[in-house]
Amino acid sequence: MEIGIVSREVVRPSSLHVHLLKPFKISLLDQLTPTTFAPLVLFYPMKSTHLKGTQISTQLKESLSKTLEHFYPLAGRVRDNLIINDYDEGVPYIETRVNTHLFEFLQNRPMELLNQCLPYPHQPNPRQVPQVAVQLNTFDCGGIALGLCFSHKIIDGGTASAFLRSWAANTRGGYHKAVKYENLSQASMIFPPQNPSPNHHLSVMEKIWFREAKYKTRRFVFDAKAIATLRSECKGERVPNPTRIEALSAFILKSAMLALRSTASSRFVLHQAVNLRRLTEPRLSTCSVGNLFLWATAAYDMEHAAEMGLHGLVASMRQGVGKINSEYLKTLHGDEGFPKVCEYIKRIEEVSAHENLEALKFSSWVKFGFNEVDFGWGNPIWSSTFGEVGSNSFQNVTFFKETGSAIYDNAVEAWVTLDEKIMSVLEDDPQFLALGSPNPSIIV
Repeated sequence: MEIGIVSREVVRPSSLHVHLLKPFKISLLDQLTPTTFAPLVLFYPMKSTHLKGTQISTQLKESLSKTLEHFYPLAGRVRDNLIINDYDEGVPYIETRVNTHLFEFLQNRPMELLNQCLPYPHQPNPRQVPQVAVQLNTFDCGGIALGLCFSHKIIDGGTASAFLRSWAANTRGGYHKAVKYENLSQASMIFPPQNPSPNHHLSVMEKIWFREAKYKTRRFVFDAKAIATLRSECKGERVPNPTRIEALSAFILKSAMLALRSTASSRFVLHQAVNLRRLTEPRLSTCSVGNLFLWATAAYDMEHAAEMGLHGLVASMRQGVGKINSEYLKTLHGDEGFPKVCEYIKRIEEVSAHENLEALKFSSWVKFGFNEVDFGWGNPIWSSTFGEVGSNSFQNVTFFKETGSAIYDNAVEAWVTLDEKIMSVLEDDPQFLALGSPNPSIIV
């Protein structure tokens, strides 16, 4: 399969008045988030539309321009890890042609080719990094794969979901509730940025996110039966009703621990992303721009944790997540909350300060609705992340998402990126593969 670039351009906000708006302040949590990209690819067979390829692209660009009028920070560039301005810099937009049929691509499911569907905008200068980049891949059959890269500097899963819903609604031409500009900046009002930027704390987080090693990304699908089995095994006195994400996280964590017993690692750290939007009082708008999550952290000594049951792992995970609650968040609000945020960073630094350490991160996308982004052609037949990580991307991380496929009712996909030595053990583990199917077909 070959993907050839047809055109490159930049899409800018449709209204000139956007360029006159004041610089957008990023939040303290954004300041503490490393610059990297969260990728997403949406696959559409395009059987329910009469539009041709050029018409589809024109429609997407026009509606994207209109959407950027409201989500204007996503058209700008970050300056000094403090503000976003230069909204006329816009969104890179690439068009490609793929010399195969969409269903043939999905049947083969080549993980290593997924990255070619993405518009990775490598920029050595942080001042030039776009917040969003788009790549429209058109297959020979007319089907498309819409590849997106979101800068994690200001965009988390909730921000990406709100942006895509708005863009899709504008493309359909249907009614969409107007985005109030004040809603966009709620995060920076609650968690105001520090000036000068807290660069030491940012460097701590970069060490948590990135580490030089050889990694592999693999997709495993857990069907409803497998999830029910794991939830049953995870039940305990402290957690009588574990969620499916808790059960899957514990299972992958335990499997990775067992795979690591033959290595020099003696300590394992779990970082679990906790969505803050549902915890703030009052609740934040779904259109709030920024990283509204914190990492709940738990540390395990390898010698004891490898023998711990799934119910014990879930209980410790639930305990860590439970500490990040509404009352705790109130202590982080405003300028007075900065010392508490520093304590949060210091705890992560102390937990991670171990010579023979492996850290694994978990993030759930199952409620962000990425499989329901309808631009007027129906929902995507499938969505994916990256096929392999780059040198400046997520390491030792698992993303959970719903399959979106009719043949996997209530199934969950786990996109697992691990050190290649750990992954090679996991891929040959019969107990793991009995529950997690490795990269099964998307279509019948």
